[in-house]
Amino acid sequence: MENAWYKDWFNSDYYHKLYFERDEEEAAAFIHELIRKLQPAPGSRMLDVACGKGRHSITLAAAGYRVTGIDISPDSIAEAKKAEQENLDFFVHDMRLPFCSNYFDYAFNFFTSFGYFRTQREHDAAIRTIAQSLKKDGCFVIDYLNVHHAEQQRVHNEKREIEGTLYEIHRWDDDRHFYKKITVHDSGLKQPLSYTEKVAKFSLGDFNDMLSYQGLQVQEVFGDYRFGHYDVQQSPRLVILAKK
Repeated sequence: MENAWYKDWFNSDYYHKLYFERDEEEAAAFIHELIRKLQPAPGSRMLDVACGKGRHSITLAAAGYRVTGIDISPDSIAEAKKAEQENLDFFVHDMRLPFCSNYFDYAFNFFTSFGYFRTQREHDAAIRTIAQSLKKDGCFVIDYLNVHHAEQQRVHNEKREIEGTLYEIHRWDDDRHFYKKITVHDSGLKQPLSYTEKVAKFSLGDFNDMLSYQGLQVQEVFGDYRFGHYDVQQSPRLVILAKK
């Protein structure tokens, strides 16, 4: 069986340092734009699927909503739980398994936190979990990479130094997936760590099929974190708003 690379990598401090620690302002700005776009009723129940350390959940809760975050990474949830309060809670949970049926007004999946399972059946199971978690007329927003833009803009080899840690990044792709091998060099390590990410090349059409199969209908599509027009070639993101 293929190794579930994301379980170890998403649980790693190096993962969070590489992707998140410099992006707090962008994340908060996106959430505020999202709230302006959706205009949720005060006290709406929201599910943050693959919430990581809870940065989006915390911002949503601070805006007055009742937010639950789930993530497969125990270390991430342990960190997120430090921010728990009356309207904010977190659970270690695999998105492929059912969670709170017909309970939430909104569900979110941010930052391409999808597309890394081994089989289509597992991806369908994750969408089913999200669909079942929503009340009737509930809204789901997924934020994914835009395949065509990612293919055009891909940098094959890159080095980044963050807080004294060197990340060597090598990218490639095939017809169905993007791959990214990340080698971590740090003085605290006996030897370099290496992780290989694998993310499916899901298009808007693929998502439309997966969502509609689980009773979610695409309402609007956007191409960036300011909810601009989606252009299949030029947009950096694929942000889909669907309704149950």
